[in-house]
Amino acid sequence: MSAATHRRLTTESWESLLRSQVAVMRELHKEPLFKEVGSREYDVLYNLSRCSSGWLRLNELNDNVLLTQPSISRMVDRLEARGLIQRKTVEEDRRGVLIGLTEAGAELQKRVGRAHVQHIMEIMESALTDDEMRTLLAVTDKLRISVNER
Repeated sequence: MSAATHRRLTTESWESLLRSQVAVMRELHKEPLFKEVGSREYDVLYNLSRCSSGWLRLNELNDNVLLTQPSISRMVDRLEARGLIQRKTVEEDRRGVLIGLTEAGAELQKRVGRAHVQHIMEIMESALTDDEMRTLLAVTDKLRISVNER
């Protein structure tokens, strides 16, 4: 394969991945529950729901969402004002702050999450076989791991 052909294949592959993600996200944003909580707000609630202790430091949360540090700080303030998340001081480090879901935040995350998963299943199952989903998972995991190891 020539360098130009390889470059074109690389670029087209990247653009296809990006365009697919944009198309899927646009479809997911049509979910009525995302009017109650935005997709980025849901992403914060989802990541908090996944941690085993129920609490994350702001920088740990920031590692898992697509927001800048100032943006996530403002989002945390808004979610706290809505009663969806809470803060507490780290016992060992009085300057450290942990963020966790409130009962209302956990309930909202579960309710939106159930509808979100159903919508994801409808999109994915209408387009891909189980084998194709396994291949997609393997390829995207490989790409993510490669980038994270840089």
